[in-house]
Amino acid sequence: GGGAYGAAKAGGAFDLVRFVQQPQVLARIVSAVFALIVFACLVGDGYMSRPEDPELFCVFNHNEDACRYGIGIGVLAFLACIFFFMVDVYFPQISNTTDRKYLVLADLGFSGLWTFLWFIGFCFLTNQWSWTRAEDVYIGADSARAAITFSFFSIFSW
Repeated sequence: GGGAYGAAKAGGAFDLVRFVQQPQVLARIVSAVFALIVFACLVGDGYMSRPEDPELFCVFNHNEDACRYGIGIGVLAFLACIFFFMVDVYFPQISNTTDRKYLVLADLGFSGLWTFLWFIGFCFLTNQWSWTRAEDVYIGADSARAAITFSFFSIFSW
């Protein structure tokens, strides 16, 4: 039967298999993996230095803001996925329909905002990558492309 704001009545037993098969849970897991890939690529290979100069710079056209933006939205998206995943676990136990409504609206609003931020991040990283000179990137080109690609995928997963 129908429930309040997309969940069964409160107090039911937790079924892990049924829980993981829910579309919003699968989308949240995919979004968390994409966010993890983006910030891991940027933290791991997003900064490099020249052999003659030990100072690190961002591979995206030497623009520190590009790396910071990608890392920032990636980390925050990953943490938000964990938070909303926990909300999804406890959601059936919440009996107050007003609380359920606010949680669903918060999830919807955050997802909309983060979809927009991922779009901005994809455009920003792509633009900065297009201005990056090939001789400035010794290693890290694949990680930069992966960060751009998974930023694009994140637009749709959120």
